[in-house]
Amino acid sequence: MTTYLDVILDRKRAEVAALAAARPEAELLAALADASPVRDFAGALSHRGGPTRIIAEVKRASPSAGAISAGLDAVAQARRYQQAGAAAISVLTDGPGFGGSLEDLVAVRARVALPVLRKDFTVDGWQLTEARAAGADAALLIAAALPGDQLRRLHDRCGELGLQALVEVHDEAEVERALAAGARLIGVNNRDLHSFAVDLATSERIIPALPGRVKGVAESGVRSGADARRLRAAGAVNLLVGEALVRAADPGALLRELCA
Repeated sequence: MTTYLDVILDRKRAEVAALAAARPEAELLAALADASPVRDFAGALSHRGGPTRIIAEVKRASPSAGAISAGLDAVAQARRYQQAGAAAISVLTDGPGFGGSLEDLVAVRARVALPVLRKDFTVDGWQLTEARAAGADAALLIAAALPGDQLRRLHDRCGELGLQALVEVHDEAEVERALAAGARLIGVNNRDLHSFAVDLATSERIIPALPGRVKGVAESGVRSGADARRLRAAGAVNLLVGEALVRAADPGALLRELCA
């Protein structure tokens, strides 16, 4: 049965093939000489027992929610997050699914002092080189989208480029694959990418079982201070929050509530 994730990945592979044909990786590698120095994304996050840290996300839409804020000013939103105490910024760069672009990442990276994560569906090392050339400090690798040895190869490629990798998982089998690939940052997505159903219990189950050397991040479904406290009680001290912050009348106030 074809899933939402299958459809997205098929589209992304075709998109990346066209982009790579238009801009060879050698050209991107040459541009790395002018890339901004890497900021420590992992260092901005907490170890278990530390203070709550928020990776605040810039997004205009999603396949599950549809349009969230079509006219969102990415830079203005990121600056609101920074002023309210976010630890890092996540920028959605997928266009068809999320209304984002690489230009959003470039603009945000130039106007905030926080580490910036490129959040996209990475299917090829070319995208990682593109991300670093654009100034990204970290990149998302989704275990469910990278079968076989692809996850390890792309995780290694992040290291070669100086990018930190946030490896996203949905279950214990994917955790094992992430750890085998060398992951030290593991994001637990509470949203099932096949059905798009959300359940905070996914993070409550997985994050306490991660090795102590690994920093865990709870992703998706956090909408309130109560949600943040629930996850923190399970050991999830790093939260990636997007839709709730974008929808909030006062995103800074919500962000501060999540950290309280």
